Amino acid sequence: DYLLPVPAKAKAWPTKGVGMCRFLAYIGAPIVMDKLLYQPVNSLIHQSYHALERHDPVNADGFGVGWYMPEIDPEPVLFTSIQPAWHNRNLRSLAPRTRSGCIFAHVRAAGTGEVSPRNCHPFQYKQFLMMHNGDIGGFGQIKRDLRERLSDEFFDWIKGETDSEYFFALFLDNLFKAHQTEHHYSDIADALLRSIGDLKDLLACRGVKSASYLNLAVTNGQCLIVTRYVTGSTKQPPTLYHSEGSRFEVVDGIPRMVQTGIQEHAILVVSEKLTEAREDWHEVPRNHLIAVTEDLRVPLLPIVV
Repeated sequence: DYLLPVPAKAKAWPTKGVGMCRFLAYIGAPIVMDKLLYQPVNSLIHQSYHALERHDPVNADGFGVGWYMPEIDPEPVLFTSIQPAWHNRNLRSLAPRTRSGCIFAHVRAAGTGEVSPRNCHPFQYKQFLMMHNGDIGGFGQIKRDLRERLSDEFFDWIKGETDSEYFFALFLDNLFKAHQTEHHYSDIADALLRSIGDLKDLLACRGVKSASYLNLAVTNGQCLIVTRYVTGSTKQPPTLYHSEGSRFEVVDGIPRMVQTGIQEHAILVVSEKLTEAREDWHEVPRNHLIAVTEDLRVPLLPIVV
């Protein structure tokens, strides 16, 4: 039985893209999770069984949600399951009763790696959450090479089989080699870009021609970095959008990003637009990085690696 009230059927929006999985990243004024996961017409839960902007609409191979409660602990809460997101009673109960200023959520369509709790996104290391939409082309050819580049700590951190987790181990290794403790948004962005460059070098050394799709999201609860990137000059990466305002709120029964004129700020970065209010959503250009800084500025930068 379906545990959610099925939303009013959203129209099939015209853009259809590549990409497995769908994700959502939020940072800003604290928000009740339900407003992101369930209430929008094209909510992430809706995308778990009827995604509108990828060719295969179903993302039923598990889900994960991570959120921060810094007044209790700088490390995030993480809840993952191999159940389809639309079918999980605990998530349905949790979402309207949980408020956070930084939320990551992901619904999975399995590519590399079996359907298993250890392969569900987001992945966590200390205060960091990481998630991925896409895949690494020719991953099997570079898996050993990538793992052998890692320090013992991040070699042992890998528990699953996904290309995503291997990539994030490489990212963490690069980040902590450069900065052991304090991590500014620019440090995180630099480590992510360095890791994309390292990955491209590994693929080139093995002669891999397949494209890699790297929509990657990383947060430490204080800032946010998300990439929209694909290798290969003729390919398009999975869709990615951002929305910015005072807060994401329900107005006349319709979720919207609103401007209140008060000192609040909210930023959403999503695989698919959550609502049909197209003016709320801005596409992240191909091969660009969007950051949300510690003071909630939103620079958009080209990725050159």
